[in-house]
Amino acid sequence: MLAGNQESTKEWWDRRHDFDLYVSEFVLIEVARGDPGAAAERLEALKAIPEIEVTEQAAIIAEKLLLEASLPSRARVDALHIAVAAIGGMDYLLTWNCTHIANPAFRLRIESVIRSFGYEPPIICTPQELLEV
Repeated sequence: MLAGNQESTKEWWDRRHDFDLYVSEFVLIEVARGDPGAAAERLEALKAIPEIEVTEQAAIIAEKLLLEASLPSRARVDALHIAVAAIGGMDYLLTWNCTHIANPAFRLRIESVIRSFGYEPPIICTPQELLEV
């Protein structure tokens, strides 16, 4: 499964110019982990992508997601990813995190919380799902 995810991610990355891309500080922290050489390559690849600001409003929405969308407390950064994408007006939030972010069991509750703040939730999907559109 991991190899398939990596292949889908590479295929999506080759088509990235079809989309307006943004990263958050949390994405940069995540890609900086692991093997130093590979991390440096990932960071270099993301260097030209604009970084979207993490606001106090995002923190408030993330806390509400933890409480009302039943995301576990260990999913705080996941909730922040969702909140930042919603506030930034992102159409899609791509992730391989199907435990908390791209989990259909949480989707309706996540969307409800985001809308309660006056934002439209992003479509949360994996790179593979976006390639199928």
